[in-house]
Amino acid sequence: MSDGDGGSGAGRGPLAHRVPDLGALELLLAVARHGSLGRAARELGITQPAASSRIRAMERQLGVGLVDRSPRGSRLTDAGALVTDWARRVVEAAEAFDAGAQALRGRRDSRLRVAASMTIAEYLLPGWLIALRAQRPDTAVSLHAGNSAEVARRLLDGEAELGFVEGLAVPEGLDGVIVGHDRLLVVAAPGHAWARRRTPLTAAELAGAPLILRERGSGTRQVLDAALTDGGNGGLAEPLLELASTTAVKAAAVSGAGPAVLSELAVTEELAARRLVAVPVERVRLARALRAVWPRGRRPAGPARDLLSLTRRG
Repeated sequence: MSDGDGGSGAGRGPLAHRVPDLGALELLLAVARHGSLGRAARELGITQPAASSRIRAMERQLGVGLVDRSPRGSRLTDAGALVTDWARRVVEAAEAFDAGAQALRGRRDSRLRVAASMTIAEYLLPGWLIALRAQRPDTAVSLHAGNSAEVARRLLDGEAELGFVEGLAVPEGLDGVIVGHDRLLVVAAPGHAWARRRTPLTAAELAGAPLILRERGSGTRQVLDAALTDGGNGGLAEPLLELASTTAVKAAAVSGAGPAVLSELAVTEELAARRLVAVPVERVRLARALRAVWPRGRRPAGPARDLLSLTRRG
């Protein structure tokens, strides 16, 4: 009965060493839903190798196999099915705990700090914030718009509770989920030679041309750099202009200063009005995911969770 009983601590220790973290349990639940590690990874906004690594780490921690992987998909083992049932209860309990804690900190959560990369801040976030205001009229929202690297820094420094980025992956130190997809377009004013081309640009032509671009650290620049470097084209030539906002890049392109690379979201009206022309490019993948992100291990709560929910509707 005493604390000094030599047998009373057998097999005990900090729960954190013996129970997988919530992110790993949520991944296992997603594998069970989809029957595919790849689809589960996409739902949670992580890469498939990261998902595989997390499952393997959980299997080592628990000492049992959880998932059988094959070319046809991923299937839970018998032990995995049982652990999944337990995991569901843990995740539901964590959500109930979070809801209670949210009620206790209601005064603090009356203000929501959001950081968003420029394209999302300009073209998507206003609609989400209008919907949040209808749901939470007493919540004051402050927004900082910057490039994706700046968004990550603000989250890691505790200067924002929720962020939105447009890059290739979740920035280091953050967790995230995909809330949409976008593609980049090469655009030029109607008087530019590219606007009159009858054949698509080659990757080499795009890489070698001086373009009007966003600054380094932006999601747009990151995706374009990666697409051209992966194609063996050596990356981008020196920019014609390097500007810090989507609006500035678009205005320069419309003026005829040179071709630019911009989000399709940003140029819908200009393309419809023929102020800009989309220039086809062959064999260059310029698609990207739009992600909500937050500091690793700190799930969005209160207004941040409500805003995240609104971004994933429809």
